[in-house]
Amino acid sequence: MPHSSPVAPPQSQRLLSIDALRGLVILFMLLDHVRETFFLHRQVADPMAIDSTDPALFISRTLAHLCAPVFVLLTGLSAWLYGEKYHGKADVAAFLFKRGLFLVVLEFTLVNFAWTFQLPPTVIYMQVIWAIGVSMIALSVLVWLPRPALFAAALVIVAGHNLLDSLHFPQGSFLHVPWAILHDRGWIDFSGSLRLRTSYPVLPWIGLIALGYCIGPWFSRGASAHERPRNLLRAGVGCLLGFLVLRLFNGYGEAPWVHYEQLSHSVMSFFNITKYPPSLLFLTLTLGVGLLLLLAFERAQQSRWISTLAVFGAAPMFFYLLHLYVLKVLYLLSSAVFGLNQGAWFGFDHISAIWLTAIALTVALYWPVRWFAGLKARRRDITWLKYF
Repeated sequence: MPHSSPVAPPQSQRLLSIDALRGLVILFMLLDHVRETFFLHRQVADPMAIDSTDPALFISRTLAHLCAPVFVLLTGLSAWLYGEKYHGKADVAAFLFKRGLFLVVLEFTLVNFAWTFQLPPTVIYMQVIWAIGVSMIALSVLVWLPRPALFAAALVIVAGHNLLDSLHFPQGSFLHVPWAILHDRGWIDFSGSLRLRTSYPVLPWIGLIALGYCIGPWFSRGASAHERPRNLLRAGVGCLLGFLVLRLFNGYGEAPWVHYEQLSHSVMSFFNITKYPPSLLFLTLTLGVGLLLLLAFERAQQSRWISTLAVFGAAPMFFYLLHLYVLKVLYLLSSAVFGLNQGAWFGFDHISAIWLTAIALTVALYWPVRWFAGLKARRRDITWLKYF
């Protein structure tokens, strides 16, 4: 009798690891946004200035580097799983286009208002939700490519976009706006009273979401339960080895790292990488860690903490909006009660307060997120819920 390869566990179990990984990076995002709310007087550059950034602040910021790459990769992966569940590429393309457009509108309205509390706004920050939305719209077209062609295009974008770093177009050039959106982070003057900030140039994120879509077959219903862990391990280790080789030789796509007298500062310099737009080294490091975390979560799906993390990952957009408004209200209340104690801002004196606040908010926000995730699971007849 021929040997048959064991198949993957049921989809509900499979998705638990994906939701758990998304939930983990959501909590890293929460930590970073607490920092952006209550540590404005100690803002960090991109990449960070090692001489003036203490290790605790560096670690807090570096953990958040995982967020956007994992979000975008899992968005592409989830799009492939959506197509497997429904009727193929036509349904995937339609869903990606509609949801991507929804996210772009959301970024320009509710998300931007949560950051600025300006109505009408004088500035709109085109950040991660914008980048995910545009990437989804792009993927709605790219899914029609054969998978090998899509994979090749994704690799070219992710690995090659740093070749374009020296290309700039001044304001007034007809290429300034499209290039600022695609690759060159900058300002767009929309009108005399409104400016747009392309905080997340979208080109590398389009390549990354395509890579996520390409690894979808690893998670198909008929995939081997042995082959998927091997694929995740190979891809994760391969990304990390690529990062180490390029970084050790101060290679392509990043400012060189330097030796300091203090070992901690040398280590910080080594891992001090550029996010806006994400360099090749940024993506190899974060994707390598993300893929290995996904592998670990696949193997630990019966653990209670995996289920807890999955609650946050099951309603990511609900959590995103909720935590932004909670943080804004907390900041306004704190500044009203305690005054501006850090120059022009109210803020904490120590990074430990950032961590304690993030932990407290994690506990407090768990229950509304759990309620909303349960509502999504129960009311599949309400179409708009799936967008959150």
